[in-house]
Amino acid sequence: MKILICVVHLNFNDSINSLNIESKDLRGAIARIYPNEILLHQHFEDGTVKYNYPLVQYKYISGKCFIVGVGQGAKVLNNLNLIEKTVKFFHREFRILKKDVSFQESPFGTTNKMASYTFLTPWLALNEKNYEKYQKFGIWSKRKELLENVLIGNLLSMSKSLGYTVAEPIRAEIKNFKEVRTKLKDVPMIGFLGTFSVNFEIPDYWGIGKSVSRGFGTVVKVRQ
Repeated sequence: MKILICVVHLNFNDSINSLNIESKDLRGAIARIYPNEILLHQHFEDGTVKYNYPLVQYKYISGKCFIVGVGQGAKVLNNLNLIEKTVKFFHREFRILKKDVSFQESPFGTTNKMASYTFLTPWLALNEKNYEKYQKFGIWSKRKELLENVLIGNLLSMSKSLGYTVAEPIRAEIKNFKEVRTKLKDVPMIGFLGTFSVNFEIPDYWGIGKSVSRGFGTVVKVRQ
């Protein structure tokens, strides 16, 4: 399957590196400019949340601000007029001077060979139920198996939201993983960083797992 992808890198009139912003801050700043564009913030007019795989995702990685659009979200993002718009981070205003845009079709779905990916931002793999299981498993092999099953589940859920039928079993192998401490809505969480292999094509800068619209679980393919 081919799917539209739009990746936008934003450049501002001043450096934001000293502000210690997070992906959620970029999400809030853009949503304030276009409050009526549901795909940009996943909320309906009455405030209820649109529950599906977010078609627009926000990333703050290595001091750079990215917005990623998927499918219909890619079209919305590509047509978004952001130049000279003002965004606010922590009561400071910044003007968007430039946006570098990559707009293309990318392969998505199962493949006949394994590909390796690395997480650029923490993957939120554990909910309350499987967190308890994870903690009870005293050995890494059991925890690894649990995380691999969660990863497969994440890919299946994402595929369903995007209208893609997974026709063959997904295989996943986790490598070089480590726990990291992070927060979601000011609640302490355990996330994971590292690499994994899977027989599935995932476009660069997509998110996997919980809260991908806020930048969690962002992956890129490991090139040889």
